[in-house]
Amino acid sequence: MKRYLILPLLLILSFVRTADAVPPIQEARMDNGLRVLLMEAHNVPMVSMQLSVVAGSRFDAPGKAGTASLLADMLGDHTARHNHRAWADLLDADAIHLGAGADRDGLSLSLTTLKEALKPGLDAFAEALLMPGWDKKRFTIIQQDSIAAARKDLEDPGAQAATAAATLLFDNHPYGHRTGGTATSLAAISIPDLKTLYRQQIKPEGAVLAVSGDITMAELLPLLKARLSGWRGKPEHSLMDIATAPPVAGKSVDVQLPTSQTLVQLLRQGPARSDAHFFPDFVLNHILGGGGFASRLMEEVREKRGLVYGVYSYFIPLAAPGPFIISLQTKGDQAAQAEAVVRKVMQEMASGGITKAQLQASKDNLSGSFAQRMDSNRERVGLISMIGLYNLPLDYLATWTAHVNAVTLAQVKAQAALYLKPAEWNRVRVGANLDGATGKSSAHSK
Repeated sequence: MKRYLILPLLLILSFVRTADAVPPIQEARMDNGLRVLLMEAHNVPMVSMQLSVVAGSRFDAPGKAGTASLLADMLGDHTARHNHRAWADLLDADAIHLGAGADRDGLSLSLTTLKEALKPGLDAFAEALLMPGWDKKRFTIIQQDSIAAARKDLEDPGAQAATAAATLLFDNHPYGHRTGGTATSLAAISIPDLKTLYRQQIKPEGAVLAVSGDITMAELLPLLKARLSGWRGKPEHSLMDIATAPPVAGKSVDVQLPTSQTLVQLLRQGPARSDAHFFPDFVLNHILGGGGFASRLMEEVREKRGLVYGVYSYFIPLAAPGPFIISLQTKGDQAAQAEAVVRKVMQEMASGGITKAQLQASKDNLSGSFAQRMDSNRERVGLISMIGLYNLPLDYLATWTAHVNAVTLAQVKAQAALYLKPAEWNRVRVGANLDGATGKSSAHSK
């Protein structure tokens, strides 16, 4: 109970800073190659950290999508020393929050604890990382839970669209499947598969440990060295050891699902995390559909025509170009009209139809909401971890607002011309009684 009462309260009390007041990110490197990044925050007596290693779903073996996700679940569930019940009791005794997860590029292990419980928290963190438990019964339970969730996803339009989108955009590329896998791929995974991924990729070189909270680097490093100095090695594959997927344009996939609404997604490959034009792309997406009610798509598709409850756009920047997606859900008999309006907006923007007023409104909105991205230690370590994993400048957060405000109208128009030509996009539709999509691909789900 202590764990669930204290930590949320402290997170609520955690400070909110403007971009101009972002503390510096300090850097150190341990003898084993682990990069440590720290942002001090002494207003609340707590510490959060996130270890990110290059071991995401892109390393899942063919036919075994979900391996990285299952490995993360196992690391967080128990260890070689403690079964899952003893492990849960150990964490609860000191209000230690320990978690693990995976995305396309990375696998992460996170810790949040009160400053007074940092030593037992770090003991638990190191034990989860260095002494994984491969209990067969727990693996079977975790695997079956994941399979059940994947089967439930067969009824979820968003999950079905995500599966179809990954296959359409990336095919046999390492990004060509959802991180969580499918019922079939999850059933094919065994403990030796998890051990192989752990042995090959869970290494300190190329990894980053992001820390935020009531601690200094002088206090932190001795604690880490005492627990992680024996962790050694280099992963078989580095972050940038990945090719760009061949571009795909003009394809369409329909997924038949007995729903009253039709989900429509237009998609293409977007920028990579290292793209030199990332900030113009970011502002462009905000104008297009990432800015909520202030976006062009929301204005044209919902406000003016009432065709949808919501429409939005986003891109996922990864080590290689990731997906760029526009998504809407509407009545089946309005889907074609809504899609046509979206494509019209895209074409207008690709042809230069973006005003100075729209650009300024978008920049003002982004700058004003920046502090919300930094209002807890957990959120900060997520951002710092991203900075470290993708080798972004250490002043990335401190200069974020300045980079946004420096984006010019010419830059946004250039990126719109590059990314928003409707013919270069693909389509996924999920719903009932679809009238057939033009294109080379189709898919069906019951």
